[in-house]
Amino acid sequence: MAKDYGTLPPDLPVPHDDGAADGLTGRELPAIALEATSGDPVDLRAAAAGTLVVYVYPRTGTPGQESPAGWDAIPGARGCTPENCSFRDHQAELADLGARVHGLSSQPIAEQREFAEREHMPFALLNDSGLALARELGLPTFEAGGMTLYKRLTLIARGGRVERVFYPVFPPDTHVDDVLAALRV
Repeated sequence: MAKDYGTLPPDLPVPHDDGAADGLTGRELPAIALEATSGDPVDLRAAAAGTLVVYVYPRTGTPGQESPAGWDAIPGARGCTPENCSFRDHQAELADLGARVHGLSSQPIAEQREFAEREHMPFALLNDSGLALARELGLPTFEAGGMTLYKRLTLIARGGRVERVFYPVFPPDTHVDDVLAALRV
């Protein structure tokens, strides 16, 4: 039976704050142009001239491909499809609050493009398969299935600087509500 990537099982382990995102608030976003599913590169610092929301996720499920072994047992790993879809479904509200939104993953760009098309994402997903933000900002990663993946977190940046960090993010499917609340303040 095919796995339903759009819903979360009730017994997912909750990630704990390991301090890996400490020190991100106040940091300047690097002027790194990341490949986007739209085909146009996105420079993070330039994108954050106004209000930028970047939700970082490990990897979305791909139909016909198994998740890495033990995926559901890794705290914070499962839930990328529901998280992406919740940001998609609240895109108009986020835009009304002046936020530009991008999802970001180290997942291969071809898989991100397939996902963006399949799920009708209204904004570009950004690719960092080279893990530039892990090096430049120290974004936290983990290993699974022979891959280095980003841990789930969200950044709100304004004027090129990180203003707010959500880490760890759980549950991922309703996290957009926390982001919306923060933008309303």
